[in-house]
Amino acid sequence: MDRIALILAIIGGINWGSVGLFRFDLVAWLFGGQTATVSRVVYTLVGLAALWCISLLFRTDAVSDEM
Repeated sequence: MDRIALILAIIGGINWGSVGLFRFDLVAWLFGGQTATVSRVVYTLVGLAALWCISLLFRTDAVSDEM
């Protein structure tokens, strides 16, 4: 779950970087605009992933690499 959340947060960060630097919303471009259902789902998942990643800051136990 941590890796999925981190990947989604990275995708969100890259998208926000492209909005800030180039005024280009990659998610909206890929999925048909900011108000398209798929875009809204992606935005929601990225937001939830970012909230999950906050918990990574406060964990004290070592997380093992399980693959």
